[in-house]
Amino acid sequence: MSDAFNAALSALGSLSRKMDVTANNIANVNTNSFKKSLAEFQDVYPSGVKVSISRVDTPGDALPPDEKGKEQESSNVNLADELVNLITTRHAFAANIKTITTEDEMRKTLLDTIA
Repeated sequence: MSDAFNAALSALGSLSRKMDVTANNIANVNTNSFKKSLAEFQDVYPSGVKVSISRVDTPGDALPPDEKGKEQESSNVNLADELVNLITTRHAFAANIKTITTEDEMRKTLLDTIA
């Protein structure tokens, strides 16, 4: 397999993990004290991508104390940011799938030329 194919396949796996992180953040947007996670990509030699996931510990908005008087805070998830993440991830998926499709078409053309 070519480097382009391997890089695109690696990116698709990493994008899938990023989508999981985003979905978890969105699912917990209304969970008090929830701390969102962030997926960041890193290049891997010779051609590939890996994702590292970290927790973002910024505080959420202050909420009224609970019935026992304990301080509370909302989640630190910004729904608008997460929706932007979904859109950019969708476009990255499409671009990497196009890379794989183009690589496949190039191989077919090469084989047709040789044969």
